[in-house]
Amino acid sequence: MLDGTQIRTLEDFWRVIGEAINGPGGYFGRNLDAFADCLSGGFGAPDDDDYVVEWRDHQVSREHLGYPETARQLEIRLSRCHPTNRPSASVDLAAARQERGTTVFDRLFKIFDDRAPGVLRLG
Repeated sequence: MLDGTQIRTLEDFWRVIGEAINGPGGYFGRNLDAFADCLSGGFGAPDDDDYVVEWRDHQVSREHLGYPETARQLEIRLSRCHPTNRPSASVDLAAARQERGTTVFDRLFKIFDDRAPGVLRLG
């Protein structure tokens, strides 16, 4: 179970999902690609492939993982990315600052839906 009231940043999400799936200090991805891999049965996935993730108070998380957090994550990405990726990251950042485009929450939800359909239950 994910407690949406404990998820205010993407870093919080990594901690909360890691602990929900694999116990204290557990790992279940610490970036979007690793998270997708875990949902697909990669490193960090539960031994039992038949599991459900219940995200309680997901609306609280949706709000916190909205455009301000999306912009913050894109600023981090922009500061670390390869120079050839900066124009794309800058466009995404400008959109997030104007509250357009996908949010961090939207991306997480899409990864769940694409990689593990039916695993996520919102509550």
